[in-house]
Amino acid sequence: MDSRLCQHSIILVVICLLTACGFQLRGVGSMAIPEAWKSMYLASSSPNSDFSRDVVSQLAANDVQWTDRKNAAFELVLMPARFQQRNLSLNSEARVAELELTMSSEFKIVDARGDETMPLTTVRVVKQMENNPRNVVGKAAEIRLIQGEMRSELAAQIVRRISFYAASFQYSTPASLPTTAPTPVATQ
Repeated sequence: MDSRLCQHSIILVVICLLTACGFQLRGVGSMAIPEAWKSMYLASSSPNSDFSRDVVSQLAANDVQWTDRKNAAFELVLMPARFQQRNLSLNSEARVAELELTMSSEFKIVDARGDETMPLTTVRVVKQMENNPRNVVGKAAEIRLIQGEMRSELAAQIVRRISFYAASFQYSTPASLPTTAPTPVATQ
């Protein structure tokens, strides 16, 4: 009975220490997008693609309200995701042993007046995968699974970059700077 109580006490202490240091599971909680940025319109050549849906759901999870172009404070211009695969190494039979998978996209933010608020930004995810040349069907299924993970990671990168940029933009706008110029001091 004492060993079980000791185990539960240790687990409780570890959980308390993790929460006290600010530990949070990835994807939990919001990215703190400022209120002024929470009304957006998505401009994409493929708004129904898996990637666009991932970006929309990630931002919606952070309280971004999607609206039409005329009512939106900002427009997210999202380029399609590009997927590339390249061989990294060969085995003793001169067959591909490792693959490098890369997925990237670009996006920018435009304000309601049409001015570019956030410049064109590139996001990229790179993964490596071992290849078994004797299991072609398994390789194709694994690549599809990894592509789904990469799309989610790209969407999360976009949300992080927008939230960081929006927060820094909020504090560097002219409205937050002093409105009066310093007066020169006359010396004699």
